[in-house]
Amino acid sequence: MSGERIVRPAVEATTAATTPAIASPSEISPKLETNATGLPIPYTAFTPRHKHLITIILTLTMLASPLTATIYLPLLPLLANHFRVSLQAINLTITLYIVFQAISPLLFATASDSSGRRPIYLMTYALYTAASLGLALNRHSYAALLILRALQSLGASAVLAIAFGVAADLSPPAERGSILGPTQGAANLAVCLGPVIGGWVALGSGGFEWVFWALVIFGGTVLCIVVLALPETARNVVGNGSKEATGWNRTVWDILMGGMRGKRKESRGGCDLEGTNGKAESGSSTMKQSGKTDKREKFKLANPLAPIRIIFWKDTALILWMAGSPYAIWYCIQASIPTIFKDVYGFNELQIGLSYLTGGAGTVVGGYVNGKLMDRNYKATAREAGHTIDKISGDDLVNFPIERARSRGSWYLLATYICALTGYGWSVQANAHKCVPLILQFVLAALCTCFQQTFNALLVDIFPASPSTAAASSNITRCALSAIAVAILEPLVNAMGRGWFFTLLTILSGGGGVIANWTIRRYGMDWRRQRLLTTEERLKGSVSTNTQTPNDTEIKQ
Repeated sequence: MSGERIVRPAVEATTAATTPAIASPSEISPKLETNATGLPIPYTAFTPRHKHLITIILTLTMLASPLTATIYLPLLPLLANHFRVSLQAINLTITLYIVFQAISPLLFATASDSSGRRPIYLMTYALYTAASLGLALNRHSYAALLILRALQSLGASAVLAIAFGVAADLSPPAERGSILGPTQGAANLAVCLGPVIGGWVALGSGGFEWVFWALVIFGGTVLCIVVLALPETARNVVGNGSKEATGWNRTVWDILMGGMRGKRKESRGGCDLEGTNGKAESGSSTMKQSGKTDKREKFKLANPLAPIRIIFWKDTALILWMAGSPYAIWYCIQASIPTIFKDVYGFNELQIGLSYLTGGAGTVVGGYVNGKLMDRNYKATAREAGHTIDKISGDDLVNFPIERARSRGSWYLLATYICALTGYGWSVQANAHKCVPLILQFVLAALCTCFQQTFNALLVDIFPASPSTAAASSNITRCALSAIAVAILEPLVNAMGRGWFFTLLTILSGGGGVIANWTIRRYGMDWRRQRLLTTEERLKGSVSTNTQTPNDTEIKQ
């Protein structure tokens, strides 16, 4: 991909000139942690078979939010007629859904970092299924439609942020793309398949009720799978996976099998990670021997402002732009598809629904291919930097140019993105053959998926002790940008025309992406170290010095 040579000593020398050394707890401890037998402690005790199973379950859970958001769209005229309200009043339910898409990760993602992933999955999916059941049974109340739709969004929308946390729990940075690729691809595919499924079910049943019953069946099925087989992965609760979970963090399968996790612990050397230090801000581990136990935190909803505070670190703000702006552009393209293909190409409702499938294919292909490329780019950057990848315990990222590893090859993607987005607007403006915008939808969907997946992974890499909290900050950014993009869509298209409107989006997203990508590659590592230094200074001045990690302090203060 990129031919740029990375020399590690030069990077360290540059950083040393601008940033004092950071005396983080992980740097004071040995670089390679060992257990009681003297063997290196593995990053995860989960076997490849377990990780494949967890990836499949994660993929299923991530379908809820995008599927529920888009399966609803073909129902709008039916709902307006049934509840005897205006179409604008029904559109309010869509706005409310988007609002709670942003609120849900604020409430639940940070809690999953401290109290475990599994209880949050159980809570949110139970809420989602119950709200879907209420919608299926609701016959006359528009107010109930609003409230239940909000609760449905609240239950469905935290899973994306939590999934990034699970990926960080299971895989070191060098292998994280293998989990994020299929899960992100499936989630994006649901966005495009939702309208087709919703229209098909509504057409076949003659009403809207069976669409909600379909969501009840989906939610109940996934909830049962989570209850039965999704293990706890949060490093604050089960360490690297060798520590036995208790209470709600334990699966029904573990309860029935009895002691299987204990056997796995003995076979893998039995190590626990204490507190949120599981992967401290430096990227290495603070670990305990299996004979020691830590004090379990009681479940509580964490500070909902924690993800918002992440946005204002200068090394994360640009990463959030790179992840959020392409998502907003793709959301804007999807919102414009009905009017474009109806007004310009004369498509009927069924053809309009099918036109979403090219974008769906792009998201799946982009997510899968990019997952492979992420791992390949990491290895190539490590080789150029003279860094040996630690596949057992995971890499210490303090002295590793992770920003360059993740953004490797982004220049080619940005160039293609700029051309495709500009071409999309002018192709429909010039009434080009219908295959042209459909092909460009495939290309743009794949590229937007690549950007979102890559830079969300980078965000998790630089906040390894609280990955779900970091992913929640990305969710806030993309929801805000998407709301703005959709709000200005119709007024600006009417004023400028589609060609110049998408050209404007190209300048903002593509041009801004070029600046952000260059800045991340040039200054990202230095800024990250400066943030760590600031965090370390705050930690030293904190009353709770002995209980907080640098990552805890940087989020809470």
